[in-house]
Amino acid sequence: MKLLPVSWFLWTTMSAAAAAAAVDKNDETTPTNTVVQYGVDVSTPIHHAKVSDNYAWLPHNVNPTSIPTPDRYKDMPLQPLGNMQQLYDETIQGCVKYYGKQGSRCLLNEQERIEMSLRQPQSMQNYTKVGFKKIKAPESLFQMIQEFWNKNKHEWTKGDQYKENWPVGNTYTNHWSAMTYITSIEDNRLRGGGYNLKQKIWNAARDTLQEWTGEELTQCSLYGVRTYTEGAILASHVDRLPLVSSAIINVDQDVDEPWPLEVIGHDGIAHNVTMDVGDMVLYESHSIVHGRPFPLKGRSYSNIFIHFEPTGHSLRHNAKMEAKEKKARDVHHEYKQAIARGLGGHEATHDATGLPSYVLPGSPEEVNWRRRHPDNKRSKNRSSITGSTDIHQMAQQGDLDGLKGVVKDKGTGEVQDMNGWRPIHEAARMGHVDIVTYLFGLGVDINVRTNMGQGGTALFYAQESFGKNHPVVRFLQEQGAEYVEPEL
Repeated sequence: MKLLPVSWFLWTTMSAAAAAAAVDKNDETTPTNTVVQYGVDVSTPIHHAKVSDNYAWLPHNVNPTSIPTPDRYKDMPLQPLGNMQQLYDETIQGCVKYYGKQGSRCLLNEQERIEMSLRQPQSMQNYTKVGFKKIKAPESLFQMIQEFWNKNKHEWTKGDQYKENWPVGNTYTNHWSAMTYITSIEDNRLRGGGYNLKQKIWNAARDTLQEWTGEELTQCSLYGVRTYTEGAILASHVDRLPLVSSAIINVDQDVDEPWPLEVIGHDGIAHNVTMDVGDMVLYESHSIVHGRPFPLKGRSYSNIFIHFEPTGHSLRHNAKMEAKEKKARDVHHEYKQAIARGLGGHEATHDATGLPSYVLPGSPEEVNWRRRHPDNKRSKNRSSITGSTDIHQMAQQGDLDGLKGVVKDKGTGEVQDMNGWRPIHEAARMGHVDIVTYLFGLGVDINVRTNMGQGGTALFYAQESFGKNHPVVRFLQEQGAEYVEPEL
């Protein structure tokens, strides 16, 4: 893997991706040996709402010994990439225009993205020195993914059902002008697809990430294959907790030039990483700002994303003893038991405060975490990883065996939390088709709405999370489920 620093001249005379590709190939036409490294707020807003316009050709940069730096440029990083503010403004304006009366959500989502990118990295426990690493995907892992993709890689071109269903105003991709598509590996209607494949991919990737981080990991999230199309931009961001230890695998691409993944390492420097088919980038997604701020030049670019959460159990010391302990323990069973008690798996091996082991005590994110978890446990308020009862949490975590142990009839299967959420909503939102199927078999109401009848139905939450081409969405539709949005 190479850091791709570039001169300001190169970046102002070539496209961003082309410049990265040229430097990656050690192009001898580079006009100067002066290298300019950059960090946040240069390619796109990351810590502030504006990118740097402190261009290298400004008088105070050309002749710094004679011309003082104006106040507005003091502490502003040098801008080697050209007018990136214009590209950003045009992108966000496109979102606002596309969503019309709801366009203000684009601005609110951008504000949240920037706040997270500032707050979260400084608050995280990191497990590697740089925060990312490019390798070749292990052969057995990539073979499984490639076999599935080769059988189904043309499916995303066949209809709207494969379009990724982004929430209103979401700005993580410019989907309003360059749609993204999801080919779900859980889709048992696709050749080779199904939950078994998903689990095999998790299992195959875990060892690689555990070796890299030195931490015991439990599976957390696994996307299908996302395909970006011409002109796509992926906003620079950090992943929401508990997505901590992650991997991107390049499955396929049809491009005119490399489409670099920009990561801000723990060193604060932007690294532009180019990927070939079969490459795998390991990254600490909770603290490494990552994105693709330069538009894709080509027809398509397909990646799969694999996410894990540390359990709080280090593998770095006494490796032989740890290996023996691992054989004697069922990590994922322990994790599910902890979830059922209202604790995250990491919390079970941490301290009495319940703070996840990857959130630093005294950090801004601890304040944010405790506001969302006032009882030092998984909050009873709605969030991406919470539920109010053991049954809700089992439905959320995909623990079918645990759920069957306590839910024997329709009555217990329709328990509500304080916001009117039932296990069917939790399971649908997290994509657990096996649990949705079990609850439906007990006779639970699949059309009941959350929030005292003013919220969404299970089909709404499933489709919001996964789009129209997901097994849980299709199952609910086949059973006559209604798509009802929450009342605003």
